[in-house]
Amino acid sequence: MNPTSNPTSQPADLAREFLAAHDPNALDPRDFLRARFDAGLAWVQFPEGLGGLGLPREEQAAVEDVFAAAGAPDNNPRRIGIGLGMAAPTILRHGTDEQRRRWLRPLWTGEEVWCQLFSEPGAGSDLAGLGTRAVRDGDGWVVDGQKVWTSMAHEARWAILIARTDPAVPKHQGITYFVLDMTAPGVEVRPLRQATGEAEFNEVFLTGVRIPDTDRLGAVGEGWAVAQTTLMNERVAIGGGAAPREGGGIGIVADLWRERPELRTPALHDALLRLWVEAEAARLTGMRLRQQLAAGQPGPEGSAAKLLFARLNQEISGLELDVLGEEGLRHDEWTMRRPTIVDFSGRTAGYRYLRAKGNSIEGGTSEILRNIVAERVLGLPPEHRLDKDVAWKDLPK
Repeated sequence: MNPTSNPTSQPADLAREFLAAHDPNALDPRDFLRARFDAGLAWVQFPEGLGGLGLPREEQAAVEDVFAAAGAPDNNPRRIGIGLGMAAPTILRHGTDEQRRRWLRPLWTGEEVWCQLFSEPGAGSDLAGLGTRAVRDGDGWVVDGQKVWTSMAHEARWAILIARTDPAVPKHQGITYFVLDMTAPGVEVRPLRQATGEAEFNEVFLTGVRIPDTDRLGAVGEGWAVAQTTLMNERVAIGGGAAPREGGGIGIVADLWRERPELRTPALHDALLRLWVEAEAARLTGMRLRQQLAAGQPGPEGSAAKLLFARLNQEISGLELDVLGEEGLRHDEWTMRRPTIVDFSGRTAGYRYLRAKGNSIEGGTSEILRNIVAERVLGLPPEHRLDKDVAWKDLPK
């Protein structure tokens, strides 16, 4: 009997019933995750048949607690964060029924890793100015261009991609959203080495890559609207994640403060207290944001959360170096490698300081996010945009 067959059961009870029928110690982890998805216990807010039960989003926490207490395998969310936080909600909202059935299950189980092909060398902060072209060819599209700052491209099976399909209209109107097979001919992934010594990011070159029209999300020319779903969810995923009190970087510095009293000074004490209070305020704000998210799609408030996250992470990692002094300048290693996750907690203070510099760029630069907060949250007058009604092909390049 399917444990979800009783609609009056609480999600936590359904999880316990599922565990009684599926021993996590006896099953292959992948088989366990597939069965969990099919039982509707992957993300309970999704519709039935797509890994969910059509329940409020906040019910998911109780389900996760039950599985964690049982020592059940998870889907390694840090490795598949782009799929979970950005691709899945976009596919759910804009995909066809066939596309949802095809992509959501292996995405959630971690069998297929996803990446995001949005930014370009000439279209970072001005994302709508992108130049990657997709030209219609029979029942598909041929794509040529270059993308950059692509996390997990070296691991990804699929990518969410926006490309220009009509250069004769204003830049926001001529974009279409696709799902790209990263194993297709013409896809080349090159590592981008960072200040940390690693190549977590990549640049991706697309040369004559064919995409079937069945892998298009949304209507032709409406890719910017589809991309807004991705971007809003991305900023919540980065800046509005659930964390306990003293979670993340502030917990690392607080523990250091307690364990190394010889490093303390009054000035550092003041700085730590200020950042601790700000981190706690950000955590509580994130809780409120997730409650609002449970009632619908994320809005521009996620941009404020991501903006705050970037600033706090950079200031906290800087404080850690100040506390450690010369000791904090040591970096663990500069070996060129291509990591599969970003792990702040398991690295040195020097790594955290260097890697945090990217927080104000990835997921939308802090400058652009300030504009979004000013215009869409505070209702301030928008910037003057001289290119608003000009065809993309006529814009200076």
